[in-house]
Amino acid sequence: MSKGGDAPDAMAKRFGYALKRAQHALRIVMDDELRPLALTTPQYAVLTALEAEPGMSNAKLARAAFVTPQTMHGLLTTLASAGLLARDPDPGHGRILRTQLTDRGRSVLAEAHRCVATVEDDMLASLGQAASVHITAALMRCADDLLVRKRITAVGVKPNGCDLSTNGGFRLDRS
Repeated sequence: MSKGGDAPDAMAKRFGYALKRAQHALRIVMDDELRPLALTTPQYAVLTALEAEPGMSNAKLARAAFVTPQTMHGLLTTLASAGLLARDPDPGHGRILRTQLTDRGRSVLAEAHRCVATVEDDMLASLGQAASVHITAALMRCADDLLVRKRITAVGVKPNGCDLSTNGGFRLDRS
């Protein structure tokens, strides 16, 4: 076994495994640190997204928090019940609810930001500032590359340009 926890050496050396292991460890520690504030990591993500963009749609919030729209509905209901956010009808479209932080939500979020900053500082302490900036940028590029690959493959063309269709009717989506 390696330093990869319980994983065999061959598995622990894989980039994807290391990335998932780091993400899992981050989630566990963030949940532990946010628990005294009665928050979970997804709830923190929702509050942070609303801080950056008040009134964000439920669908966009779900994408920002990496949850399904159904899960987002439950998160919003819980956060509203806790008094951390308010949901008001959109003046131009009554069926749409615009969500924003309450004063209490902003206060709890400020404390949550301090908790999460400490967790991130601990996580990155052995890397140094330059390496953490580089790794962050590299991970964002990895995510972008995978999402571009998925969009291209979804329309029937592999990234290497090979046509996946039998009739040649698919095209490369460059949007």
